[in-house]
Amino acid sequence: MNKILIIVFFFFCSNIGAQDSVAVAKKEKIVFTEKDIVVDSATTELKPFAKNFKKKYTEKEFIYEFKTPEKNAWDRFKEWLSDFFKNLFSFTDNKTATNFVDILLKVIAILIVVAVIYMIVKAIMNKEGQWIFGKNSDRKIINYDEIEKNLHLVDFEKLIENSLKSDEKRLTIRYYYLWLLKKLSEKQIIEWDVEKTNSDYLYEIKNEAQKEDFAYLSYLYNNIWYGEFELDETTFTKAKNAFEKSIKTINNG
Repeated sequence: MNKILIIVFFFFCSNIGAQDSVAVAKKEKIVFTEKDIVVDSATTELKPFAKNFKKKYTEKEFIYEFKTPEKNAWDRFKEWLSDFFKNLFSFTDNKTATNFVDILLKVIAILIVVAVIYMIVKAIMNKEGQWIFGKNSDRKIINYDEIEKNLHLVDFEKLIENSLKSDEKRLTIRYYYLWLLKKLSEKQIIEWDVEKTNSDYLYEIKNEAQKEDFAYLSYLYNNIWYGEFELDETTFTKAKNAFEKSIKTINNG
């Protein structure tokens, strides 16, 4: 019993001491004065932005606002085609129709390029293909290759008559030259071959007078036909008479 009383008395005294300590702690206050305040005396250095610093941020990575590009005439045309084929073939969505139009346009572009290349190559392979790039066009005249391949069947007098009526002087001189080759071949003075050159024919001619005459006429032909300059009436008449004289001499020979 005595032990119990001693323990109770001990706890009672401990509570009283604790309350007094708390009361004393509450009564104590910490007071700060102006001397206790530390003032920052460091200076601040202003740093300006670099010139044109915005240029560093113009790349697409720094653009966060998406802007729908404006449609040009080509875009509107493709959109119209897409709607047309979408309705025509009953495509399920716009993407399918757009892809079809893109493929179709690429195929058309390829076909156009192939056609242009084909015409250029054909013209280059043609001995007279230069008319495409020349200043004069003789496209309405019969194909030159066909004339040369069928030289012995061509009526050059008729061709020359027609070219004179249409005032095509250069073409007339060409017909005269081919007519000359035809006559030389018929008289077996040369051996006609479409692949031969003027020099080849000149070498085959044995008669010196005929060789000299052929060399002069070849000179006239090359300068008039391939030179592509405008012929005045005097020069044309002189060349025309020279060819007619030579052709007549060969016929009578």
